[in-house]
This record gives sequence, C-alpha cells and structure tokens, in this order.
Amino acid sequence: MRSSPRLRWRSTAVTLATLAAIHGCGDAGGSTTSDGSATQGTSPTGTAGTMTGTGTGTATETSGDVPTGTGTQGETQGTTTTAPTTTTPTGTTTATTTEGVTLTDTDGTATTATTTTTGGMKLDMGGPPVCPPDDQPVTFDYIWIANTTQGTVSKINTMTGVEEGRYYTNPVPGSGEPSRTSVNQFGDVAVSNRNPGSVTKVMALPEKCVDKNANGVIDTSTGPGDIRPWGQDECVLWHTTLPLADGYYGGARPTAWEGVAQDPVTCETPVPRLWVGYKDVNGVAHFARLEGDTGAILDDVQRPGWTTNTFGPYGGAVNSAGDLFVIGYDNEVSIRIDATTLEIEELGLSPGQYKYGMGVDQNGNMWVGSFSGTDHMYFYDPVAKQWQGMGNGGNNGGGALGIAVDDENRVWGAANGPCRLIELDGDTKTWTNQNITLPDCGSPWGVSIDNEGYVWVVDKANKAYKVDPDTYEIKLVVTGLVNPYTYSDMTGQGLKLVLPQ
Repeated sequence: MRSSPRLRWRSTAVTLATLAAIHGCGDAGGSTTSDGSATQGTSPTGTAGTMTGTGTGTATETSGDVPTGTGTQGETQGTTTTAPTTTTPTGTTTATTTEGVTLTDTDGTATTATTTTTGGMKLDMGGPPVCPPDDQPVTFDYIWIANTTQGTVSKINTMTGVEEGRYYTNPVPGSGEPSRTSVNQFGDVAVSNRNPGSVTKVMALPEKCVDKNANGVIDTSTGPGDIRPWGQDECVLWHTTLPLADGYYGGARPTAWEGVAQDPVTCETPVPRLWVGYKDVNGVAHFARLEGDTGAILDDVQRPGWTTNTFGPYGGAVNSAGDLFVIGYDNEVSIRIDATTLEIEELGLSPGQYKYGMGVDQNGNMWVGSFSGTDHMYFYDPVAKQWQGMGNGGNNGGGALGIAVDDENRVWGAANGPCRLIELDGDTKTWTNQNITLPDCGSPWGVSIDNEGYVWVVDKANKAYKVDPDTYEIKLVVTGLVNPYTYSDMTGQGLKLVLPQ
C-alpha cells in the first residue's frame, strides 16, 4: 500500500465524502440568505419515505487548556480564545507571514503564506474531449475546521498551515454549534450548525464571492483575527435555517455535497446540490436536499421513527450516483437514499452498536468508525448488502471517531483511549497500524485527507495535525482553534473519490 513515494493523487481520484457526524450533538424549512432575504424551492413528492416539497508541527500550543463543559462523549461545550499559531516540529529556517505566524518546514525551507490552485478541469472525463473544459475557479488547498463554541469556521491552507479566513456560521455570534463541514468539487464549504439548526455556505475563492456593497472589492476575512460581522463578509454566500426538534439533539449533522459531471450535450456543469439531515419534534428524520447556489430546499425526504433515543441522524456521505448514505449513533438505523427516486433503503444492523464517523470509498463501500465495543470500524458492502466488523483497533478502551479513506484505499481513524491515529488496509481489511503517535494530543475527533494526500487529525485540544501517511511524520501542527469539534469531509478529497467520471 506504500508503493508511491509521496502522496500522489490521480487527477480523477476523489476522496470520499465523509461527513462524519459529530457526537451528540417538520417539514422543510425556509432558506434565508446572509442578507436576510428568503428563498424557497419546490419539489415533487417521493416514495418509500415521505418527500415533501419546499421548494506550521508543534509540540506545544499557546494554550494547553483542553475545553471543558457538558456533552456526551466529550462533545462541547468549552470555551477557549487562544491566539492562533502555526509551527513545525523540526527545521532551522523560519519565515514570518503576513498573518504574523512563523512557519518552518521540516526540511528547513521557509514556506509562504499563500498558495492556491485555481482553474482547470475538475474531472477527467476520459476519451477525447467533447466540450471545452469547465473553467470555473476551483481549489482544494484548504481544510475547513469548525470552531464549535465560537460559532465560526476556519479556512486553513493545507500546504502552509496558515489560517486565511474565519467566518461566523450563524447570525448570532458565538451560537450555532457548527460541527460538520462538507467541501464541494469546486472547493466551497457548507457548514452545518446543530443549535439552532441551520447550514451556511462559504466560498473558498474571492473571485467567486459577491460584491454586495458594490464597492469594487470583496470584503472578506483575512484570518482568525478578522471575523467580519454577520452579513458583512461577502464570501458567506447563504444561510438556511432548519426546523429541528430541540436544537442540539435534533441536528443538523449529516452534511454532504453531491458530485456532478459536465453535461456532454449542453457542455454545462450542473450546480451541485447539498444533503443535510436532522430530526423534528415528532422523531421524524428529514433529509433535505438544497440548491447549491441559493440554499433553497428542493426536496425533503422523511423517515419516521428514526430513533428510540435522543439523537437524530448522525453521519452522511454520498456515492458516485449522489445517493446519500446515513448512519445513526447509538442505535442501528442506517439507510441509503436514492438520488433519483428518493426512495429509502434500510441497510440493516451493523455487528455492533455505536457508529460515529463515516465515509464512502471509491468503490461505493461505506466505512464507519466506532468508539467502543469489539469492533472499532465497520465495513458495509452495498452490493452484497452485508456489514462486517473490522475488530479491535488497538485498544479495548477506545476506538475510531472520525473516518477518512484515501485513494490508495487506506482507511484512517481518529482514535481515542489513548489519543492516536489508526490505519486499516481497505483492500485486505486488516489493520496496518493501530498506534500512530500524535504528540501532546488531547482529544482526537476528525480526520481528513488533503490535496497532497497528507492525513489531517483535528484535536479538540484546539489544534490539528498534518501527518505523512507513509512515514507517519508530523509535518505541521496548527494551533489557535476554538474547541474544534469537526469530523467530516473537511477538504473535499472524500467527494473527489466518488465524483462521476
């Protein structure tokens, strides 16, 4: 599995859209843009389930305090206001960026603060081109990490470790409890808020933002110390509220963009739609599909009697057809929603009870983390319609939370008890490393793959690690985050695994 010397992603490869749900956290709701205007969509009725229309690394951080507070399995609610820093574990040459952050690469080479990939085709369609290449600006150079108790999301350059923007995700500063971030095939992010339930879209590139005040420039955040007031950041495109049951426990959690291909006849690329799941006051699970440019709710697929406990739908990811796979948390509910018919398929019982982070590999199989029990990871084959437990991930007291799959079909888990990164060979279904050390790690939660193939682990102790998947060397540690309870497709590489060709 380590035949490639450095992480080498095929241009056609795409990481799976892991929208792993965060722990613990009607009818279709209205969509409200960041400037307060309402939008509505319409949709047909569905079958098999109700569908209604509304249509740089460090060994230390500037603050060693781990957030404290209430919540199940350590999920929120602490507060931290540490100033962000980015450092590296080794090296001799440093460079001070415009953010005031000193960066040093492990090979001693100073990094720069801005590196962005834009333009060019996003999909290798194969064969002779029929249409001119889709030249929409695109970037996968960022990881988007939610600062849960601050009510913001951080945009961090994965090559430099510099945080280039921070944005409120809810109209009331400090509210929303954002936890899931999902990146689409152009690099833009959707952030789901658990309480009050809502979803917000932020554009990654200024050239795609909207000059709302017509002053000829894009007014947007430049870093963690520059959080613009709600409605004044022109890269925050829209905000849609969702009618949850009781806020925190109802969601919203599962969040996943579909992947779309250029139409060979019209040469147009459809606007990707976004899936978001939550639960209403009657225990009905809703899976809303939103229009990607406006946030208007197009479809609302409903599954009554979602759970016997307090939590709503927990994690979600899509396959190449745009079908949404969804898992519950401490119950056995797992479903697949057909992207075309909107029919619901029940996936049956997994071998164990607790299911947490999840994602879909390039073959359309589902991988799910579990933080307790004999199996620390589960595999679901949608063709055979079978679940399989992967056994103990190296410690009886803790297992995998966030899950990510790379294009070599290595499955990575952010593991607790103790804090570590674990690795499983997805082809042979065997553990390849059950104890990859993360120095000074406090509480690992999310895991994601960046555009170069490095593995990122989000630590609730206000930092994130960038790890070489071949050598396990810590390349960067980014600090200054605020209770970063995030585990989902934070980079878009999960989606890239399953983009339609």
